[in-house]
Amino acid sequence: MRLRLILILLLVSFGITVNAQEDKSLIRKGNKQYSEKNYKDAEVNYRKSLEKNKSSKKAKFNLGGSLYKQKNYEEATKVFGNLSKSSADKEYKAKALYNLGNSYLSQKKYKEGVEAYKNALKLDPNDENSRYNLVYALKKLQQQQQQQKQNKQDQNKDQENKDQQNKDQQDQNKQDQNKDQENKDQQKKDQQDQKQQDQNKDQQQKQKQNQKQQISKEDAQRILQALEGNEKKTLDKLKKKRAQQAQSQKVEKDW
Repeated sequence: MRLRLILILLLVSFGITVNAQEDKSLIRKGNKQYSEKNYKDAEVNYRKSLEKNKSSKKAKFNLGGSLYKQKNYEEATKVFGNLSKSSADKEYKAKALYNLGNSYLSQKKYKEGVEAYKNALKLDPNDENSRYNLVYALKKLQQQQQQQKQNKQDQNKDQENKDQQNKDQQDQNKQDQNKDQENKDQQKKDQQDQKQQDQNKDQQQKQKQNQKQQISKEDAQRILQALEGNEKKTLDKLKKKRAQQAQSQKVEKDW
C-alpha cells in the first residue's frame, strides 16, 4: 500500500515536471514567432502556456507584448495592468508599468500614461525609457488639454452663433408675420373701400335713373298740356268757322 502511494506521488511529480517543461516550451515557441513578427501565433502559444502555468510572469508579460504589437491596446492594457498589480518583483512590476504607459499612450490616454510612467520611475528611477516617455506624455497631455479647451471654446462659440441665428430667425419670422398681418389688414381695408365706392356708385346711378324718370314725367305732362292747348285752339277755330258758315247761309235766305 505504501509502495503504491509513493508511485502515485512520483507520477504526480512527473506530471508537474512535464507541464513545466511544456510551459517553457510554449513560451520559447511563442518567442520565436514573436521575433518573426508572427504576433498572432505568438499570442496563441503564450495563452497555451498560461493554461499550463497560470502564474507564469514571462507568459503574461510576453502575451501583453504580442497584443500590443497587434495594436490590441485595450487587451494589452488589461494584461500589463493586472501584471503590475499582482507582481511582487519590482523589476517585472516596473517593466509592466512602463508597457502599461505605452499602451495608454497608444490610445491617447495621456493622463493615465503619465501616472503609469511616474509609478515605473518610482520603482526604477534610472529607467531612461520611462523618463523619456514621461516627458513626451506630459507634453502630449498639455497639448490635449489645450485642444480640449480650444474645442470647448469653439463649441461655445458655435452655440452662441446658433443661438444668435435662432434669435435672428425668430425676429425675422416675427417681422414677416407682422408684415403679412399689415398686408392682410390693408387688403381688407382696400376691399372695404372698394365696396363702399361700389355702393356709392350704385347709389349715384340709382339717383340719376330716378332723376331721369322724374324729368320724363314732367316732359310728358308738358306735352299733354300742349296737346290739350292745341286741341282747344283747334276746336275754337272749328266753332268759329261753323258760325261764319251759318251766318252766311242766313243772309242768302233773306234775299
